[in-house]
Amino acid sequence: MHPLQQAYSAKKQVITDRLTSFSRLSSDDLFYEFCFCLLTPQSKGKFCWEKVQKLRSLHFKESSFNPHRYIKDMRFHHHKNKYLLAGKQIYPQVLEQLSLCQDSSTLRAWLAKNVDGYGYKESSHFLRNIGHTNLAILDRHILKNLVHHKVIPELPKTLTPKTYLAIEQRFQRFAQKINIPMDALDLLFWSTETGEVFK
Repeated sequence: MHPLQQAYSAKKQVITDRLTSFSRLSSDDLFYEFCFCLLTPQSKGKFCWEKVQKLRSLHFKESSFNPHRYIKDMRFHHHKNKYLLAGKQIYPQVLEQLSLCQDSSTLRAWLAKNVDGYGYKESSHFLRNIGHTNLAILDRHILKNLVHHKVIPELPKTLTPKTYLAIEQRFQRFAQKINIPMDALDLLFWSTETGEVFK
């Protein structure tokens, strides 16, 4: 048995429950997941989620205040503030795309092209967190694990869309080989890094 299969067996229920919860979101949940993934680059997930919960308590979705004062202790807070404000403007178009298209890859490409602050990683993260499947979230922790397990030979110097998709294909094949769904394997890698299954 592959060591990852043993680790997955021990955490399978909590990982499965977490993945299932992603497809049971309210309309407000959807918006704040969108905001969460705008804040996560170069910042810890739990810290970002605390910021999002603060914005939610202040009704950021319905209000017209500038969120900068609530995120100014984050890295790249000026950029992220701009992303949040621009994100509110384009969010109706995001909802429209989500209702018109069910194909995860097509949605990801649209988000990466049209949403300021979203590349392929952030777009994949958002879509996974709202119930889409089989998209790789290639942050540094996942890439490090893929190198460790010899899925890729080294950390990529840059992640162009072409490189991203090529690594994602390798990740998918590896997940199939060890018989763990890629979405579950992503959360398993994260739990080994952080000690918990988060998002």
